Amino acid sequence: MEQLKDIFGKVFTKHRNTLPGLSEQETDELKAAIETGDLSLAAYVVQKSDELLKKTELNIAITGESGAGKSSFLNALRGLGDEDEGSAETGVVETTKEPERYQHSKYPNVIFWDLPGIGTPDFKPDTYLEQVTFSRYDFFIILASERFRANHAKLAQEIRKMRKKFYFVRSKVDLDLYNEKYKKSFNEERTLEKIRNDCVNNLPREGMSSPQVFLVSSREFQKYDSPKLQKKLLKELESHKKHIFLMALPNLSQPILEKKKKALQRQIWKQALKSCAIAAVPLPALSVKCDVGILVDNMRQYCESFGLDDISLIILASQVGKSVAELKYVIKSPLSKEISKEMAEKLLAQATGEGVMVVKHFVSMIPVVGTIFAAERSFTVTYKMLNSFLDGVAEDAQRVLIKALETEEKTSE
Repeated sequence: MEQLKDIFGKVFTKHRNTLPGLSEQETDELKAAIETGDLSLAAYVVQKSDELLKKTELNIAITGESGAGKSSFLNALRGLGDEDEGSAETGVVETTKEPERYQHSKYPNVIFWDLPGIGTPDFKPDTYLEQVTFSRYDFFIILASERFRANHAKLAQEIRKMRKKFYFVRSKVDLDLYNEKYKKSFNEERTLEKIRNDCVNNLPREGMSSPQVFLVSSREFQKYDSPKLQKKLLKELESHKKHIFLMALPNLSQPILEKKKKALQRQIWKQALKSCAIAAVPLPALSVKCDVGILVDNMRQYCESFGLDDISLIILASQVGKSVAELKYVIKSPLSKEISKEMAEKLLAQATGEGVMVVKHFVSMIPVVGTIFAAERSFTVTYKMLNSFLDGVAEDAQRVLIKALETEEKTSE
């Protein structure tokens, strides 16, 4: 038990007020449990924290004038194309008549709301927030496909009065670049800067001081200011909502992949502690069964978070114009559906040596010393195995991203 106290002592020293994935109160409760050697209570604190994370809801509102591309932007934020199953309906006329709810396919507690266009006869800025049930949203993304006008500024001012966050997004910049690129004087950076300056200079005329505007394309969501927008949103969300939003983001940039890996690494110690607490109970068959369950659940979660599942790969292949086989070719880890109890048991046996059941049975039957040894062993093995598997999955996700964004010219070389 002293070894476990030493491990957590270093963790507590490093993180002082709060441990990764826990609130300050939960951290205090965990410290008290570890100090008294109550592993069951420590595991309960961690389990309660995980359950809270799963129950936490994030509601994101997408709004703007009719025709701004709200539905396409919402689809892109969910990693979907406009014609993919479950995507929001798009069209050349306003297709949203009331707030439409879209849950993320893998993280149903992340909810995107496609709001009706502002400035239409039925939705005026002064009454808009009340009509769309303002209170349920965590933040608003205000879209414009051309200039930001008085309606956008008035809506932003009303949101500010309600003490909620909002973000200005200039959509469809790919179309602007396409229309400009045939000019002899065309320069992409200068064109984007011209669009940005037009937006930033126009909003103060409507009463918005020092606005920040993000330029995006729903068709090329990995480009332009989309990474900056995602970084900004993550920075301003509190811990649990930040985590679930990060996991739900599409895997279209290296910074997002790196952030996902770090966020999941910060949760591994909690899973190892659960395994440790179970192993302290002198029932070896139960301990091994739970170790396997913890491994399977987390390994599948890692794969799905990084898009290493059939549905995600099919959608990505369609978006980048490549075959699923091309993307799968660079993947070394098993896909989500391939992760089974048998695979986890095999990995567990490799990590602990052959005859894991015999070893756990033997040491757990030694009074006090045996259960402590089994607990410490379970913590170490689970921690190392999940870290190792996460490393492999993250590397695969990087390779898939490189292959997906690989140009035809490079492919043909």
